[in-house]
This record gives sequence, C-alpha cells and structure tokens, in this order.
Amino acid sequence: MSSAPASNADLPRILIIGAGSRGTAYARAVSESGEGIVAAVAEPIAFKRNLLGSRYIWNSSEGPSDGQEFVDWKHFLQWETKRRSDAAAGQQVPPGIDGMFICVLDEQHAEAITALGHLSIHTLCEKPLATTLKDCMAISAAMSSQQGGQTAVFGIGHVLRYSPHNMLLRELVLEDQVIGSVLSMEHTEPVGNWHFTHSYVRGNWRKESTTAPSLLTKSCHDIDFLLWMLCSPAPGTGHLPHVPASVASFGSLKQFQRSRKPVGAGTATNCLQCPIEKDCTYSAPRIYYDNQLAKGNTDWPVKIVNPEIEACYNGHGSEAAKAMLLKTLEIDYDDQTPTKEIHKRPWFGRCVWESDNDVCDDQFVLLSWNDDPLIGTANGDLPNPKCKDPPARMAKTASFHMIAQTEKQCERRGRIYGEKGEISYDGTLIAVYDFSTGQFQHHRPHRPGGGHGGGDYGLATQFLKAIAVVKSKKMSIEEAQTQHLGCTLEEVIRSHALVFAAEEARLENKVIDWQHWWSSCQARFGSTSLPHSAQQPRSSHIAH
Repeated sequence: MSSAPASNADLPRILIIGAGSRGTAYARAVSESGEGIVAAVAEPIAFKRNLLGSRYIWNSSEGPSDGQEFVDWKHFLQWETKRRSDAAAGQQVPPGIDGMFICVLDEQHAEAITALGHLSIHTLCEKPLATTLKDCMAISAAMSSQQGGQTAVFGIGHVLRYSPHNMLLRELVLEDQVIGSVLSMEHTEPVGNWHFTHSYVRGNWRKESTTAPSLLTKSCHDIDFLLWMLCSPAPGTGHLPHVPASVASFGSLKQFQRSRKPVGAGTATNCLQCPIEKDCTYSAPRIYYDNQLAKGNTDWPVKIVNPEIEACYNGHGSEAAKAMLLKTLEIDYDDQTPTKEIHKRPWFGRCVWESDNDVCDDQFVLLSWNDDPLIGTANGDLPNPKCKDPPARMAKTASFHMIAQTEKQCERRGRIYGEKGEISYDGTLIAVYDFSTGQFQHHRPHRPGGGHGGGDYGLATQFLKAIAVVKSKKMSIEEAQTQHLGCTLEEVIRSHALVFAAEEARLENKVIDWQHWWSSCQARFGSTSLPHSAQQPRSSHIAH
C-alpha cells in the first residue's frame, strides 16, 4: 500500500467512451475509488453526455471546458492528435488522458480500439472484447508494438475475477489447494426470467446477426471465469496455462419464439394493446412500472428504456415519469417498418413471442482437459521420469450452463469437485467439505456494493492502480498488467476464442479439438510460426 494518498495532479485521468449504463457504472467506480479522476466523456447522445459529465466531470452550473466532452471517440482522436502536435511545437496545451474505458456497443469496440491504439493510452474495454475472433486478434495487434510487447495496460470487463468472493474462491482452490487436484467443475449463470427478455429478447443483444451470440454478449466472462480457475496457473508457480483438450456445446432458443405465444394474446404485438397483458409473466408495464418505477427506481432497467425518465421524475414528478415510460413502451413496429429501422434499436414494449430475437436462452458448454505433467515451466524444469506420483494437474472436466428462465438474476453458483473434497459457491457463501474429516468450513467474503458482487468496483480500481504505477515509472507495463490486473492480453484472447469455438461446436454439432482449432485460427490471422495448412474454422462469428 502507498504511504500517502496521491494528489489530484498525480491521479490517472480517465476518458469514458460511451455514457450508457456500463460507462456510468465505471465513472461511478472511478470517482468513488479515489484512485483516479473522470476527466472527459465521449458520447453522441447529448443528454447522456451531459448527465455523466455534470455528475462526475464538471460543475453543472459552469458546464464543460475544453477537452472534457466529445461527440464521439473520433472527435476525441482529432482533439488529442492536435493537442499532441501543439505540445510538440512548444505550445501550452491542456492535460491529456492517461486511460480510457471503452463502453460503446459491442460491435463498435474493434473500430474504436484499433483506431486509438497508436495513442498508447491505457485501455479498459467492456466485455465482450469484440463480436468476431478476427476483430479480437486485431485489437490484440493494436495494443502491441512491432516487437510484440504491449504499448499500454489493457483491461477487459471480465468483472467476475475481481469480486472478493471469487478471489477467495480461487485462492482456496489454486493456492491453498483445500480440495486437492480439481477433477470437475460445474458453473451456472441464472440470467433471470425478465432480465433475459429485457436485454436478449427486446433489447440490444437480441439478434446474433446484429450483435453476437448470447454466449458471447452475456456469458463470455463466465467462460473466462472457468479458464481463470482451471487454465491459468496459480500465482508464482511459473507454470504454463493448462489449456483445454476439447470443447462441445449444446443450446438453442427455446421459450421466446412465436410458436409458444399464448392463444389469448391473439394478434397483439405490443403489451399495451394485448388482451392478456395483466396476466402475462412478461408484461412490460409490470416489469418496468409496477416493479421498478412505481417503487421509485429510475436507474437500471428503467433508464435503459428511456434515459430521460430520471430527469423527468425528479423535475416533474412520478405521474409525468409514468406517462413518459408508457409512451416509450407503446412504440412498436409492423410489416411496413424497414428492417434496418427494426434492427437499430430496442423495443421494450414488444411482445416477447413476437420479437425478432434469435439468440439462445438455454446453453451448455462442456470442456475437458488431459493430464498435464507440467513440461515447459518458466524455469525450464522437466518432470522426473522416475517419479510415480500422479500429474500435478490432472485430467478434468467442466460444464457451464447459461439459462434464462430463473428466479435468481445473474447470481452465479456452482460446485468444484477435487481429490480431497468439494466446494459449493453462490456469490455469498463458499462451503468447503473435507472428505477426510467429514466437516464443512464456511466462508462468507465481504460483499461490496455495486455490480457483480463488487467486481465492477474491483476491476476499475485495479486498472487505475496499474495506470498509476506505470505513470510513476514504478513498474513496466507488463509488471502492472500482471500484478494489478492479474489478467494478460493472452488470457483475454484465449477466453474469447473459446467462446467462438463453443459456438462452432454448437452450430455444427461436433466436439472441437481445442489446440488444433486454436492453431488453425492463429495461422488464419497471420501467425507465421504456425502451419497455414491447418483446417480453417467455419463459424460465422470467427471472421464476419
């Protein structure tokens, strides 16, 4: 820990690109952490830009000064390019930006990061990294120099790594080895019945062709969590990653499709015109008004339906806010509406059985590992060929289940089975059972406020600390990346690649040989060290 708090002049200056729900969450985390300063915002919607800026950047009565607000990241790029040019010419310029949070739409990540990469600004990208593997690899290249080293600290919104609960869980399993070698793990993400309809039936992430599969947009950090627990080596061991041997996946869109629409709903396509709305589980007025706005909540998910509702509620009262909400919910489309218009926005009052959604609402991913004798450790040691002990990292399996129709909302749960015991976890409690004693040991880690069990706050804080030690020249970029973020760019790419592999396995009903598949992908995207004759992947989201 530092001996004295940093002055404001020394704190990392942060640009938030995208002032939506995630951008606001990170701005709040930066502000509350005391580890950084929200210095600027880039957002095309003026209302969102001004709302975030007045809360975290400038005095609402004075408004923004030069370099504090931008219409979008392209505007910032122009401004920053000129600022650097003026500085090089000896002119006095405003202070620059040390780090940025990329919180625009998923499909816009790659364009923004690759265009800004040459600025060497420390970057944290909201998950997923990109919607194709090709774009993920392009981002990796943009954040690296020609010599292969990173030009800036890079973080990804895999917030599950940063909650106190999950950090303790990994310590118990990998470092303390309280259940011995892991044999199997099962992990579940219960999305939540109405939450799934909000984001993946009515919302922005409902259609694979315009965004990506739900396994990527919703659960890529769950796949990362599995690899963090079972692939990434324990700190200080110097071991190489224990990569999976095979990947399979099964899943589909089950419930939210037209064939399951209740007969009583008739031809209605919008909740506000539906004869059975009051009895429907997925009634939009009930979800957004009765269960949220009527109880005084103007934050998520209400502000996603209409970002101006909070200001309306505070300035004109609850009835005016209700009227604004219902007016937004009644907006609908029909057969005459251009497809492009339908795709470019969410429709929160739309009947869940009449939407154009096609992403999975139920999916399993199955992973397997082979025995690992730990050949090729960092110090070059080889195992003793006469040793009769079992491999240090045994063959194992893991399953992940993403399911929409649940009572719990994003409260992950699972079990880990080992040689000496088993562990159950649910985000609040970690229960360790010891086979030899027949006793349980219970752990209840501190559960901070904020999203993902404190993971949002934890990730933002560690990113800011990484920037600070690089800025003060106390650590190299690589050291800060490892010691503060605990996640390398290689791990980011690997976990995303595994999602794309799982989708290919699901769509083509096959089991994928992971190492062969990954080698072929690396060859396809320009690695000269791997054979270009390897079989090429065929999943649509690999390159398109």
